Amino acid sequence: MEPLSEKQIRSSFVNSTKGEAARLRLPLDFAELSWEELDFLGWVDPGAPLRAHLVLPRAQGPLGISLRVPAVRRTSAVKSSLCQICLTGHASSGVSLLAAPLAGARGREGNSVGIYICADLACSLYVRGKRQPKLRTGMYEESLTLDERLTRMWTNLNAFAAKVTEP
Repeated sequence: MEPLSEKQIRSSFVNSTKGEAARLRLPLDFAELSWEELDFLGWVDPGAPLRAHLVLPRAQGPLGISLRVPAVRRTSAVKSSLCQICLTGHASSGVSLLAAPLAGARGREGNSVGIYICADLACSLYVRGKRQPKLRTGMYEESLTLDERLTRMWTNLNAFAAKVTEP
């Protein structure tokens, strides 16, 4: 991923107000990020731990998506230990259900879409083998090549982004 400036990141969000984008906090290690190792930028807001952010590279400029931990927690809700983006298996605390307000009028009406995703939003690092889940559960052996796993991750990520941005 090409390095992005703070201004590029803040202006990329499609499902946040300008004020929300101005108030979000960048990753604590923003100045030291290894951009060449990232396929996309994902982080939990250090100033608001119930909010997270994804910034995806696009030919026309970065696409930012804000995510929130849903306010309603049901104890009987089905939990997942498998990320829907990279298909990495984690212990139950390694995957979080996050909700993205939809872009535009639908989002202002309160509509959102949810996704189970790696709690640290480091999907590309798991796919590339640069990070391992802390407690593996039901680990399976992948037979796909790295390029095939990256293609699968991008297919899943783009499908999620499309749900957020569809008119």
